[in-house]
Amino acid sequence: MSTSHHVVVIGGGFAGLETVHRLAGADTRITIVDRRNHHLFQPLLYQVATASLATSEIAWPIRHLFRRRRDVTTLLAEVSGVDAARREVALSTGETLHYDTLVVATGATHAYFGHDDWEPHAPGLKTLEDATTVRRRILVAFERAEAETDPARRAALLTFVVIGAGPTGVELAGTIAELARATLPGDFRRIDTRSSRVVLVEAGPRILPSFDATLAAYAHRELQRIGVEVRTGVPVTACGPEGVVIGEEGLPAATVIWAAGVRASPAGAWLDAPMDRAGRVRVEADLTLPARPEIFVIGDTASVTDQDGRPVPGIAPAAKQQGRHVAATIRRRLAGDAAPRPFAYSHAGSLATIGKRVAIIDFGRVKLKGWLAWWLWGLAHIYFLIGVRNRLSVALSWLWIHVRDQRSARLITQRDVRQADPGRTGRSEPAPSVSAPG
Repeated sequence: MSTSHHVVVIGGGFAGLETVHRLAGADTRITIVDRRNHHLFQPLLYQVATASLATSEIAWPIRHLFRRRRDVTTLLAEVSGVDAARREVALSTGETLHYDTLVVATGATHAYFGHDDWEPHAPGLKTLEDATTVRRRILVAFERAEAETDPARRAALLTFVVIGAGPTGVELAGTIAELARATLPGDFRRIDTRSSRVVLVEAGPRILPSFDATLAAYAHRELQRIGVEVRTGVPVTACGPEGVVIGEEGLPAATVIWAAGVRASPAGAWLDAPMDRAGRVRVEADLTLPARPEIFVIGDTASVTDQDGRPVPGIAPAAKQQGRHVAATIRRRLAGDAAPRPFAYSHAGSLATIGKRVAIIDFGRVKLKGWLAWWLWGLAHIYFLIGVRNRLSVALSWLWIHVRDQRSARLITQRDVRQADPGRTGRSEPAPSVSAPG
């Protein structure tokens, strides 16, 4: 058996894979554990959900990424617990892995703020399965509207509600509006897809709260220009198979998408660690677990603050920076330097796209908006993609959409009649009243 230092990495996202990548050539054995066999480029997940990109263009098998790294073993498995005292990771298969260093980078999932019963009616967007579910519901809604003769049902089928106006919600709402108004009108004969309603709901006072107020106001105006109804300052109070209630107003809608919040994975419970309200593990300045320097917690799993005490955002560049820090720390320890060094976050800017040729970028002192920001947003995302082939594929797909208003991934692979046909759900439980006002 090899005596090399064994590093177990739980999670194949940006943080985990950056750690593995940066440990190339070190005297380590590395085991990656993930319940999915692929690494997912989450920033472009909404483009799969809105039929702009195929799943294979934003996800890659983890084994393939490290096929030339003989020091890396990949296990498709789910973690059931961690025994920190014995330095063991328990897998759902019954197997246990002993580690010298453990890196926990298990990401986050949707948070419904105490309304978990809303999840079947308002799926979030964190996995490929989520994206294909949302895409199916959007496309099936248009198909059923084409066959529907009742005006009220047709209106509900052509109503799309996005809950939460952070970057994901804004990008989803803008892309759905463009799909309905620019891509689909020529494909249907009985309906005018341009009559669709896209409603973006934000409980807070404005959209994009993490952005500069001027940029957020610009994004608000651009969303309205392309046909998105923006509702701010009022929460969704009920959500069911027939639609939503916004404040006290019922809104029948066939398709509801959740983009309002996230919570961390169960890693905090595995580690019996202190957590914040979102379930993120509170870590030391060097990203280690308190009193457990051999355990690192990074990415969306961790509650991390920057040098000024501000929360580090849950974005891909931050996760990759944390992965680099962990790898550098492990290398120093192997060289005999065990002195802890704090993680220093460097914010490269915030980006969000509102629609085709419209985006905003906040670099701090420098703020951009409009078509130049859109091109820079696209180049930044393509740069982060793994592999030349994938960069070229995404670039060509975007160019095709830009020139022809066509989306190549408009395939319905499984029907979801229940969610796409309000009033015909076949469900026995009571649903919230969403009758139109008046």
